[in-house]
Amino acid sequence: MIKTYLYNHQTDTMHTNISLKNSNRHLEDPDNLLWIDAYDVQSHELHEIAGIFDFHPLAIEDCLHDSPRAKVDDYDAYKFFVFHALRYNEESDNEITTLELNVFLGPNYVVTIHKHKLRWLGQMDAICSRSSRFMNQGADFLLYALADGITDEYFPVLDRIGIRIEELEDEMYSEGVKEVTEEFLALKRTIILIRRVILPQRRIFLNVNNKWKFDIKEENVPFYTDLIDHLERIVDSTETFRDLVNSALDTYYSIISAKSTEKLNVLTIISTVMLPLTFVTGFFGMNLPIPYADSPWTTAGVSVLLVLITFGMWHYFKNKLF
Repeated sequence: MIKTYLYNHQTDTMHTNISLKNSNRHLEDPDNLLWIDAYDVQSHELHEIAGIFDFHPLAIEDCLHDSPRAKVDDYDAYKFFVFHALRYNEESDNEITTLELNVFLGPNYVVTIHKHKLRWLGQMDAICSRSSRFMNQGADFLLYALADGITDEYFPVLDRIGIRIEELEDEMYSEGVKEVTEEFLALKRTIILIRRVILPQRRIFLNVNNKWKFDIKEENVPFYTDLIDHLERIVDSTETFRDLVNSALDTYYSIISAKSTEKLNVLTIISTVMLPLTFVTGFFGMNLPIPYADSPWTTAGVSVLLVLITFGMWHYFKNKLF
């Protein structure tokens, strides 16, 4: 599916469903802006778009195959970006999946290519169909809107991860070892994946020596500064969550170790108490003649002795160990 949106600067109006064959005619005015959104297109359709704008074959190859990391490539006449959005499903075996968005940024056009539906692009589609809100400030502002919308979708995921960590900190005192350990490991995998996605994405927009990696109008610089701030907050949050999970996991292992030690102490005490009792009963149970063996007081005396030994050892261990 290919959708087109054209902002006509002279009339300050939006037009949709523009024919791709007439694209170059609309781009003759440098103040116009054309956005082409290609969703789940076939290879021949992608090559048709590439032929109109003379996109490099390597960039088209990146669009056909998933790229593991965000990046920006400079092709002189245009810039090629790879971004990643997140899809979060806590009930799934794979809690986090990445959705790739490829963007070609030209002087007065933007081409987006993606294989999966992206919620933010769906919202932009509804807005751009009736308003020039995202397209009347240049191609760089439209790129900002795309990147900022994807970035904002990270925050609900991070909020949920924070809640899950708090829940785990309460559950690790009562839940079973297997369930808590699996939850901790799932959280660690989720946080690692978010960091692996967001760190390259942040590097795209870093301002090094007051130089951007692509042309940005002066009036749009504050928007990109705000975008960098959002990306930094996400990175900081993932680092904080990673430390919290590691600390909670260490605490949980300490609790498990303490419980195991406590059980081992109880078993050791029981074994220690039983040792003299076994010795006494074994000694008096030998098939050899023992003085006063026929007297009923002997059995009573041995029984009292066993009780005294048990009580004495229990009292000793209680004062020394507990």
